[in-house]
Amino acid sequence: MMADFDHEQLDFLRERHVRFFQRCLHVLPERYAPYETTRLTIVFFALSGLDVLDALDVVDKPGLIEWIYSLQVLPTDDKSNLSRCGFRGSSHIGVPYSSSKGPGAPHTYDSGHVAMTYTGLACLVILGDDLSRVDKEACLAGLRALQLEDGSFYAVPEGSENDMRFVYCATCICFMLDDWSGMDCQRAIDYIRRSSSYDSGIGQGAGLESHGGSTFCAVASLCMMGKLQEVFSERELKRIRRWCIFRQQNGFHGRPNKPVDTCYSFWVGSTLQLLDVFQYTNFEKNRNYILSTQDRLVGGFAKWPDSHPDPLHTYFGICGLSLIGEAELRKVHPALNISMRAFESLRQLQGAWRQKST
Repeated sequence: MMADFDHEQLDFLRERHVRFFQRCLHVLPERYAPYETTRLTIVFFALSGLDVLDALDVVDKPGLIEWIYSLQVLPTDDKSNLSRCGFRGSSHIGVPYSSSKGPGAPHTYDSGHVAMTYTGLACLVILGDDLSRVDKEACLAGLRALQLEDGSFYAVPEGSENDMRFVYCATCICFMLDDWSGMDCQRAIDYIRRSSSYDSGIGQGAGLESHGGSTFCAVASLCMMGKLQEVFSERELKRIRRWCIFRQQNGFHGRPNKPVDTCYSFWVGSTLQLLDVFQYTNFEKNRNYILSTQDRLVGGFAKWPDSHPDPLHTYFGICGLSLIGEAELRKVHPALNISMRAFESLRQLQGAWRQKST
């Protein structure tokens, strides 16, 4: 009887996770109110999660596409706000609705956010949009304005934290738009090099502690630029691989002497896949840990067992399971962090753009 119970606990409850993400797209608990300005990231977790679950048919694609386009910060007639263009996280600032068919409405404090631009573009690709209403030049101009002398990026024009997370977001934006004029790649590469730590992991910046998330952001960025083998020698890559493999206990943690956390099954797992050594990890222990954080009542995954599930850990838990080949899940692109189905759609779009420009 106990064996049957244990087996039941390790079942992947796909339908409950589908319903969990559906709820995220319609209503969120009060505790999520502080995240209103970054609502687009929550939508990304839900949409991309449903895509990996092969359940996008449950969403209103046209309605979501229109909502995402309404968050695009467009250039005004005189283009005086080009450095502020991109996508905002929600309608919190009160700018009038725009379907992206005319000039932007000027607002003193309105601007894009580098992470929202990344997730906004990714959501449109996931939903099958052709990105024809994206003002690419404005997005790229807004992105250029966020890069600092040291190669890192602010999130918003007014200034913010600047670290490896936003280097990754900027790289994803340029990769998706198939235009690298939005960033100085060499400066970004130099920033990544300076962020390598004594233990061969990569931190959020120079002199900072190695971290599984920032190591992913750095390695994934270099892979999308096609520069990984140029920037790091084979000896250095072996040391990065070693640092990442040592992050596994049962699941993965992000730093030495820290507890295991569901999301690192993606951050560290994807890094190891990009470095061609993910197969040397223990898939069974990884799967067992992820499923131990599954909420069997309402669906979703938490960072730790017996904790509340949330959209971020649910998404990255599912992506972690996808990496190890869990049945019923679509494959995930380890660098861009979308399904391979969505990635192939993006490649077709980019091919059409290139053909049109020749």
